[in-house]
Amino acid sequence: MEENEDKGIVNVSYVSEKKKSKIPQIMIYIILVIFVSILSSLATYFLVTKGNGFKLTGSNNTTYNVENVENPVVAVAQIAGPSVVGVSVSYLEQSFFGSLEEGESEGSGIIYSEDGYIITNYHVIEDALNSSSATVKITLSNEEEYEAEIIGSDQVTDLALLKIEKDGLTAAKFGKSEKLNVGELAVAIGNPLGKEFAGSVTVGYISALNRTITSDGRTYNVIQTDAAINPGNSGGALVNAKGEVIGINTAKINDTSVEGLGFAIPSDDALTIIEELKVSGKIIRPYIGIYGIDLDEMTAKRNKLVEGVYVYQIYNGSPAQQAGIQKGDIIVEFDGKKITTKQELNDIKNSKKIGDTIKVKVYRLGEYKEGEIVLGSDEETYSGSVTN
Repeated sequence: MEENEDKGIVNVSYVSEKKKSKIPQIMIYIILVIFVSILSSLATYFLVTKGNGFKLTGSNNTTYNVENVENPVVAVAQIAGPSVVGVSVSYLEQSFFGSLEEGESEGSGIIYSEDGYIITNYHVIEDALNSSSATVKITLSNEEEYEAEIIGSDQVTDLALLKIEKDGLTAAKFGKSEKLNVGELAVAIGNPLGKEFAGSVTVGYISALNRTITSDGRTYNVIQTDAAINPGNSGGALVNAKGEVIGINTAKINDTSVEGLGFAIPSDDALTIIEELKVSGKIIRPYIGIYGIDLDEMTAKRNKLVEGVYVYQIYNGSPAQQAGIQKGDIIVEFDGKKITTKQELNDIKNSKKIGDTIKVKVYRLGEYKEGEIVLGSDEETYSGSVTN
C-alpha cells in the first residue's frame, strides 16, 4: 500500500509476488465462484421452499409458498392482488354548448370486508356525488362487474366507502402504518390509466413518513413512496412485504421533472375514517365558525400586527361568536399552543371532540385577550356571517 500524504489520496495495490504462476490463482477464483453459487442456491431453496422468506398468509388464512423465485413481490402480489378492484364512474355533464354529454372516470379500490364493502378515494367517486344520474361500478380481479352504492365519503381525508351486493370476497389484510420504517419494501397495486392495465404491480420503498401535501386547498398527512403511482392508481393499495395494506394510494407529484414521488394515506388514519363512514355515512367534526386568513410575519409587520390567523368572517350563532371572538381578531394561541396558520388551528381542533372547551388567545386592537370556546359540530347549520 502506498500513501500520497500531500494529496490525501490512498492508492491500493496488490502485493502478491509477481513470480507466482497465474494459473493456480484463476483456478482458486473459479472454485470460489462455484462454491459461493452453490451456497446461494441452497440458501434460496430453503428460503423459498422451507423457510419463511416467501411463505405468507393472506386474509383468508391461505398460505402462499412461492417456488423458484428470489423476489417476495410475487407472493405479495398473489396475496393482495385479489383484494384490489377497479372503480369506474359514469355520469352526464353539461358541455360548453349546453348539451349533455357522457363522462367517465376510473380509479381503484380495496375490498374492506368479504361482504362487499370497498374503500376508495373521495376524488375517484366525486363526479358521482355531483350527478344524480351517475353510476358507480366495481370490477373485481376476475373481471366480474357489480354496481356499487356510495355508503359514505369524506372530502377532508379524500376517502370514500362503497358497497356491492356480493359475499365471499377476498378482503384485504391491513397492517399498522404506525410501525412502518423508511426503507421498507412498498408495492403499489391498482389500475393505472384504467381497466386496460388493471391489477398492475409496481415496486419501490417507503421513502418517507408523515409527509404533508396540499391538494385542492386541502392538506393531507401521507406516506411517501417511490413505487410508481399513476392516474387510475388512486384508491388502490400500498402493500408491505407481508402482503398487508399499509396505505391507500392517493396522489403523485405531477411534474415532468420529477419521478418517484407518490403518496398514500396511512392505513391507521384511513381505517378510523372508514369505520365512521360505515356507521354514519359521514364524518362529523368539531366546528368553530370562522373564516380565517393566515397572517405571516411579513404581512403582520407591514400592518403593525402580529402573526396568527386573522378572523375575516364569523358565523351567526357559531361557537366563535358565543365565545366573544370578533371580526378582525387575530387568533395567536389555541388550546395553549401558539399558532400561525389555519392548518395548525384545524389540526388542534380536529384532535378534539365536539363539546370540548378550549382556551383561545386573540390579539385585538393592540391588546391580547383570552377566553374559552366550546366546540360545536360542523353538522349544525349557521346563518350568514357577523358584520361587526
